[in-house]
Amino acid sequence: MVQQIDAPLREDVRLLGNLLGETLKEHAGQDLFNQIEQIRALGKGARDGQIEAEKQLEQLFLNLKDDEILPLTRAFSHFLNFANIAEQYHVVRSRRQSECDEHAPSPNVLDHLFSKFKDQQISAETLYQQICELKIELVLTAHPTEVSRRTLIQKYDGINHCLSTFDQQKLTPKQRAEVLTDLKQLICSAWQTDEIRQHRPTPIDEAKWGFTTIEQTLWNAVPKFIRELDDLVQDNCAQALPLDISPIRFASWMGGDRDGNPNVTHNITQEVLWLSRWKAADLYLRDIEDLRWELSIEAYSNELHQALGYSHPEPYREYLRATRERLKATRQWLADKLRGQHSDVDRSLIIRHKDELLQPLLLCYRSLMACNLPEIANGKLLDFIYRVNCFGIELLKLDIRQESGRHRQAISAITEYLGLGNFETWTEQARQNFLLQELQSKRPLLPKHLNEPANSLIEHPDVQEVFATMRTLAEQPKESLGAYIISMAEYPSDVLAVLLLQKEAGIEHPLRVVPLFETLKDLDGAASTMTTLFNMHWYKQHIQGKHEVMIGYSDSAKDAGFMSANWAQYRAQEELTAIAKQHGVQLTLFHGRGGSISRGGAPTQQALFSQPPGSISGAIRVTEQGEMIRFKFGLEEIALQNLEIYAAATLEATLLPPPVPKQAWRDLMHNMTDLSVQVYRQTVRENPHFVKYLRTVTPELELQMLPLGSRPAKRKVSGGIESLRAIPWVFAWTQIRLMLPAWLGTGAAINQVIDQGQKAVLDEMLSEWPYFQTLIDMLEMVLSKADSNIALYYESHLTDDEDLKVLGAELRQRLHDAVQTLLAMKGESALLSSNEVLDQAMKVRKPYLLPLHLLQAELMKRRRAYLAEFQAEHTPVDHALMVSIAGIAAGLRNTG
Repeated sequence: MVQQIDAPLREDVRLLGNLLGETLKEHAGQDLFNQIEQIRALGKGARDGQIEAEKQLEQLFLNLKDDEILPLTRAFSHFLNFANIAEQYHVVRSRRQSECDEHAPSPNVLDHLFSKFKDQQISAETLYQQICELKIELVLTAHPTEVSRRTLIQKYDGINHCLSTFDQQKLTPKQRAEVLTDLKQLICSAWQTDEIRQHRPTPIDEAKWGFTTIEQTLWNAVPKFIRELDDLVQDNCAQALPLDISPIRFASWMGGDRDGNPNVTHNITQEVLWLSRWKAADLYLRDIEDLRWELSIEAYSNELHQALGYSHPEPYREYLRATRERLKATRQWLADKLRGQHSDVDRSLIIRHKDELLQPLLLCYRSLMACNLPEIANGKLLDFIYRVNCFGIELLKLDIRQESGRHRQAISAITEYLGLGNFETWTEQARQNFLLQELQSKRPLLPKHLNEPANSLIEHPDVQEVFATMRTLAEQPKESLGAYIISMAEYPSDVLAVLLLQKEAGIEHPLRVVPLFETLKDLDGAASTMTTLFNMHWYKQHIQGKHEVMIGYSDSAKDAGFMSANWAQYRAQEELTAIAKQHGVQLTLFHGRGGSISRGGAPTQQALFSQPPGSISGAIRVTEQGEMIRFKFGLEEIALQNLEIYAAATLEATLLPPPVPKQAWRDLMHNMTDLSVQVYRQTVRENPHFVKYLRTVTPELELQMLPLGSRPAKRKVSGGIESLRAIPWVFAWTQIRLMLPAWLGTGAAINQVIDQGQKAVLDEMLSEWPYFQTLIDMLEMVLSKADSNIALYYESHLTDDEDLKVLGAELRQRLHDAVQTLLAMKGESALLSSNEVLDQAMKVRKPYLLPLHLLQAELMKRRRAYLAEFQAEHTPVDHALMVSIAGIAAGLRNTG
């Protein structure tokens, strides 16, 4: 059994809670503090099953004036954020304790994995080769689930630092008092800071937030991780890693993802690309100043002497002076570009390729090693080399994403201009024939200057924006750009269309084109689409034996429900892996995961190891979305741990893949998912009251006023469930604790199998098949966070409609049945019996979450009454409602 929440964690939570209480007394008054303590006590009573306590809370909130609600929502929201900080720091503390205790198991998962490889007789040579070939790319995306403002995140980091200082050093009483004062100031400052942004972040703001993650944690964590890996490799493989090693790299969608986001234009993309290079140059300038200060060494090799061209008492400093000046010139040129000014910088000095930065560093490294100075060579210089290998001159490679329909529209504009008719109305074969013919043609499709009336299709703003984006990409250094993702990809022509648009724009090094298969239909058709492409002689030559395909988690789950989508994703990966192998193509699968389980969320190691055998062959791309970026990479030690986990999971899935599922398991999954998708769609698509229930009982409509991200909540302004983005869809159900997208249909499917007497097969799947284990673990986790009583409270508070009440009762019964079915399958009496840490964490949060839920339901009711009476755009309770949304999201964590 997993140990209960540790005493140090409890003490941290209590310390932060007490300091928040003191702040409230001093700055909000004793009355508010007393009221919060009363609510907290009632919340604990309600948690322990006292029905009277919940009734008293409800009555208390009903009697509150509008302006009395905001301080309460803020107080409970802050506590939940402080609990997160304490838990996050506790991970760091536990790791440090393990490192200090020579008898404790290593906290680095790679240590255990290398022992496992030895036990499984994986040769040192095989292991070394695989580590050198690792290609893990983490793609930071700005999906709108990060609700905390950057200014507050910085204060939270300060609080974390104070907890660390308390822990690590032998403080004098005076020093301890000083840290306590700092901690109290940070908590006071957080209380005095509005936790809700006044305006939606722009795509530029989102991109800067990604750069901050690199600067604050990953800049140091990456070289530390590679040093650790090198030590392990030397111990286990008896050779050092090559200097050009870069097992983990980073890319971004921030400023490149234009799918359904009209705020991302070609100008925005250009600005983000310049900003990214500016930030890289700025960070490298700091590093080179440090390095030149350190390298006051006199001894140097003949190679360095020849490169320098003359003798100098401090040859390394002198030799690196030119690189420093080039970095300064590069930064200045980019700054001028960002300000829209003409630049006087000598263009020959601008660094445009990674090698221009790397080669001088490598020469210095070789010189120091030749002079028998490995201690100095392997210091700051080696860290610098590792950084350049990882971050290049671009910091983050920018992916471009656009919806397939936009490309079809652009090609149609071209074919109509050329008098060939409307491309979109052609058969798929006719489209492919036209695109392949033009891709092989040496002439341009369109003249440079078009003389067309303003109302023609080719002058349509959306078409012009596609053309402008392509022209912008043509102007970038090759290293700045990542993949071109086609969302809602359906046909082979969708891929060819993007290649033709790139050719027409004169992109010298075309971006690799990555189809994103995301609906159930598209996932099922993915293998057929890729087979058609691989069978095209021209295409096969073009891809040079490598291809990337993206698997969508969000839209497939919204389309078909969690279990059916999950199985469709698994099957699609199996089929794509087999087809790529058949055609001699090295396939990289790109997983579009989010934080919630219905968006692919799961602990990294578990998630990767549960993929089909052979689908992770040393290479993987994964999105890190929204609030998960902060949880995984917000602190340097946690960032380091997550890099270790990614490397370990990819290596294990490659060298010790999970078993191929038995046919009996596959048959059972087919049966279960057939019923699961049927139940899910009957409810979501066919129940005439479902959309009204969603919009009445959940804060789906209210979420649209929360300035979470730069992207609208819907792909289209009109439309129902199908047009709603997957993220607010999940977010809305999470807020009322019904968690519907994660379990609807799944419980019924498992129950049917048990009723048919096939529990023995389920037991076998659960014990022997990592894929199914992960699916069930994630289902259990999300069911543990669901609470039908809270969902009922929202419903009873927000609607008198009998049809909605009938539907609500049905949904809660299905939730109850799903829980009972899961317990019956696992043979357990309570959820999370084998995960006591998560169970305890939720118990700690419940007295603070429950009041926020009750307050939110009251705020939704008041807001809607105001809107109905005054037809106003804003109401007096908007701010408090937004805080409640943010607070609940913080309390539940993996919400989007």
